[in-house]
Amino acid sequence: MDDTAAGPSHSFRIKTAGRGSHAALAAVIVALLVLTLLPLFAGRTLIQDLIFLFYMLALAQCWNLLAGYAGLISVGQQAFVGLGGYLLFALTLIGGLNPLLAIPLAGVIAALFALPTALVVFRLRGAYFAIGTWVVAEVYRLTFAQIKPLGGGTGTSLTPAVTSSVPGIEWVKALLDVRTPAARDIVSYWIALALLVATLAAVYLILRSRRGLALGAIRDHEAAAASLGVDIYRVKLAVYVATAAMTGMIGALIYLQKARISPDAGFAVLDWTAYVIFIVVIGGIGTMEGPVIGAIIFYLMQRYLADFGAWYLILLGTLGILVMLFAPKGLWGLVAERYDVTLFPTRRRLIAEARPKS
Repeated sequence: MDDTAAGPSHSFRIKTAGRGSHAALAAVIVALLVLTLLPLFAGRTLIQDLIFLFYMLALAQCWNLLAGYAGLISVGQQAFVGLGGYLLFALTLIGGLNPLLAIPLAGVIAALFALPTALVVFRLRGAYFAIGTWVVAEVYRLTFAQIKPLGGGTGTSLTPAVTSSVPGIEWVKALLDVRTPAARDIVSYWIALALLVATLAAVYLILRSRRGLALGAIRDHEAAAASLGVDIYRVKLAVYVATAAMTGMIGALIYLQKARISPDAGFAVLDWTAYVIFIVVIGGIGTMEGPVIGAIIFYLMQRYLADFGAWYLILLGTLGILVMLFAPKGLWGLVAERYDVTLFPTRRRLIAEARPKS
C-alpha cells in the first residue's frame, strides 16, 4: 500500500465492481433473453449443440470453484456426473418420479454421497488427493455396473413414457408445430439454460459471500488464511459438497437428454473431467470469466475439428500446453491484466480516496 494512503487526509472504501462490470451485466441480460427465445427460430442441430455447451460450461464452473478457489484438484468429478445420471434413471424408472422433479433430487442425493466420500479423500493431499478422487470415481463405476435393475455393465435406456413425461413437451409441440423429439430437445434446452444460470448465480453468490472471502484467502495463501482463523477443512468440505450437488444435477440433465446411460459412459474421465479441466485451464483458472472463454473455444474446436480423429486430441493437447507455457493465467488472464477489466466482480479491493480539505 502506498505510504500516503495511511494519512488522515485519506478515507477508504471497499470496491467490488470492476471496469466493464455494469456493461457486462446489461450484455448478460440481453444474451439471456436472446438465448431464451432462440428455440423459436433456431434449428434442432444448433439447439443440441447449445445444450452441450451449457452443461460443459456448468461443469467447468463447478470444477473451477473446487480447484481454482478451494485448491482441491480433483480428477474424479465424473463420479458425480455418473451418480446424477444413474439417480435420474433410478428415480424415474424405479421410483416413478417425474424427470423434472428427479433432477434436483439427484443433486441432493449426490451431496449426501459427497459427505462420506469427502471423509475418505480429504485425508489425502496434493497429487494423492487427485488420484484418490479418480479411484473413488472408479469405485462408483464398478458399483453401478453390478446393479442389475439399472442395466448392469451394459447400461439401460429411459422408456418413451419417461422421456415424454417432461412437463412442457406437449405445449412446445402445439406452440411450434414440431414433433416430439424436437419438442423434447427444446424443453431440455430450456432446462439446461436454467441450470447453467443457476450454477453461475450460485458460484457468484458463494464467491461474494463471507465464505467467498475465506476461499479467496485460501487460494492466495492457505497457511496465512488458517492463521487468521479460517476453518480450512469446513470451507473446503462445504465447497466439495456444493459442487457435488451441482454436478449431480448437471449429470441428471445430461442423461435425461441422452436417454441412455452405461457405467463406462456415465463415469468417463475423458468426457466429464479431462475436457472440463482443459476448458478451465485455457480460459483461466480462479476466475468466473475463464471457463466461459474456455467452453466456447472447446465447443468450436469440437464442432469443426472432431472429424479429424486423433489429430483433434493432439490439437487440444497442443493448445493446452501452449496456454500453460505462455499464459499461465489463461486467455482471460491476458485480457484482464492488459485492460484491467472484470465481468464478474468477485474480488474486493481497498480503495484510498483523498478527503477534501476543510
